[in-house]
Amino acid sequence: MLRRNFLYASLFALSLAVISCSQSISDNQTDSSSNTAKLASDSRSELIMGLIPAENNEEMVEKFEPMRAYMEKKLNRPVKVFTATDYAGVIEAMRQDKVDIAWFGPLSYVLAEQEAGAEAFATGVRKKTGKSTYKSILVVPGNSSVKSIQDLKGKNVAFVDPASTSGGLVPSYLTLKSTGQKPKDFFGKLTYAGSHDAAGMAVKNKTVDAAGTNDITYNKMLNKGLISKQSNRVLLESDPIPGSPLAYRQELDEETKNKIRETVLNAHKDIEVTGYGDLLNYESATPKNYDIVRDMIETMGLTRKEILK
Repeated sequence: MLRRNFLYASLFALSLAVISCSQSISDNQTDSSSNTAKLASDSRSELIMGLIPAENNEEMVEKFEPMRAYMEKKLNRPVKVFTATDYAGVIEAMRQDKVDIAWFGPLSYVLAEQEAGAEAFATGVRKKTGKSTYKSILVVPGNSSVKSIQDLKGKNVAFVDPASTSGGLVPSYLTLKSTGQKPKDFFGKLTYAGSHDAAGMAVKNKTVDAAGTNDITYNKMLNKGLISKQSNRVLLESDPIPGSPLAYRQELDEETKNKIRETVLNAHKDIEVTGYGDLLNYESATPKNYDIVRDMIETMGLTRKEILK
């Protein structure tokens, strides 16, 4: 019952969220709503790929550009990119048939599945681990006296986005399991940084006492010298989380879905695949992979206000 109420409520929230978010199609690309409506009948019409802002939009577009170009070549049709200022904006765009394919986080995918008919079909395999999973982490300044999550009681903490998995749902779940309280009740102040890299910088600059993020962006920032293990200390890490999926909207015709899926799953044979993090290849993903996320939503008893602010 909690899940049903949450999902129905989220539809209303998503409609409101898209009104306020500033959305764009990269590289001066225009709104594609009229084209996406006729995808099934016109095999050469453009496909729109949405990207949630796990990191800043410019960097996300850059990360996915080699895959976008490869898909465009293999599918023999234009593939353009859609971005939004928050996770909800990409979900709403797919619900309105303005996005055909999207890269979601696990939580935003589960929402998009319910609200926009998203179907997960692939997820990236990481070079570092050889797996598609990743982890949520809580990070504190290197010289912080905090030794456990219990020491963060009453402190100023930043998460990424209410619809982020590793930067929202999972740290909320870890807080509840460790303290018996939801973050808004346990921490003195809870804010949202907007992206994983912004959360990392907030810790480095000591504008927050801790931040929830993930090991992918943390390691990227270490490699770029943006942070160090001395400036950003990992306090806690989660169990593995299913990888962030690529998903297409349900209304696409089966031939188009099959072509997209086969193109992505076999891309590593032709190019060095790209996406969120350093990837070896893409592997198949199914809705069942994300049952653990659905279980967390139900355990947390999440409301519309808590997840789609």
